Amino acid sequence: MKSFSVKEIALMVKGELVGSCNQQINAPEQIENAVSGTITFIGNSKYARLWENSNASAAIVYDKITIEPGESKAFIKVKNPDLAMAILLEAFDPAPPYFESEIHPTAVVDKSAQIGKGCKIGANSYIGKNVVLGDDVTIYPNVSIFDDSKIGNATTIWSGTVIRERSIIGSYCIFHTNVSIGSDGFGYRPSDDGSHLVKIKHIGNVIIGNQVEVGANSCIDRGKFSATILGDGCKIDNLVQIGHNSVLGRSCIMAGNSGLAGSVTLGDGVIIGGSASIKDHVTIHSGAKVGAGSGVIADVKAGQTVVGYPACDSREKMKQWVALRKLARS
Repeated sequence: MKSFSVKEIALMVKGELVGSCNQQINAPEQIENAVSGTITFIGNSKYARLWENSNASAAIVYDKITIEPGESKAFIKVKNPDLAMAILLEAFDPAPPYFESEIHPTAVVDKSAQIGKGCKIGANSYIGKNVVLGDDVTIYPNVSIFDDSKIGNATTIWSGTVIRERSIIGSYCIFHTNVSIGSDGFGYRPSDDGSHLVKIKHIGNVIIGNQVEVGANSCIDRGKFSATILGDGCKIDNLVQIGHNSVLGRSCIMAGNSGLAGSVTLGDGVIIGGSASIKDHVTIHSGAKVGAGSGVIADVKAGQTVVGYPACDSREKMKQWVALRKLARS
């Protein structure tokens, strides 16, 4: 079990130590569930009231907090408790699942595949024809990577993920369980006689940049032609749909259950709230935010925040909601 002194943690997060605690800290914990020997976090004044009844030995707190830690307890004051928490959680992160051998005997690796140094391939995984894996790629059991795909260095792919043919993946990416990359886009047109739907082939691919993380059960469809693209640093939550030929800039965030229809363009740093839906061929420019549950049917300006269904500027939507509330009371 990992443990650290309070002084070691203060140095780790570059915080100011207030109070005195001689106990070793063996785990971080929520303030309500904390016990002796654990450290908790107070990132907002509304949680300060919970400290009096907490059994935690120490807390990482925002630097303007007014309460004291109390006897035999300690605060570590920092400017940004969330970032400090990220550092501490990484320090307490347990070891990843164990690989007895670098390539499990039940894995199927095509003889034409190029496997970099230090790669690990779990049981029952499939590596197809002409696949290229960079150095230190980790592939957990039951992953399929199809022909002509390329994976960059130190990318981690969790069980159940399927990466279809010709996909190009960058370095230091993380794909959680059951991610689908490069499946067919959703394209159909009525036949001339109206008797059935004609499937439109999607012959493009998916290109994903460096340091991209994709949550469990999310789907990124291949382009009809050309590519569906995710820029460096994008973070995709669980249960997200990204339609064919969509293009995401750098460091975009999409929260759970949100979705992009085909040919959507996101600029850099766009944030899409949970369960938001974006119509096809819409452009959301850099720095814009889409509120949770919103339906975007038109382009969004750079830096603008839109909410509602259909989505419009957040200030305008607030006025509409106030007017409706007054109308309901009249």
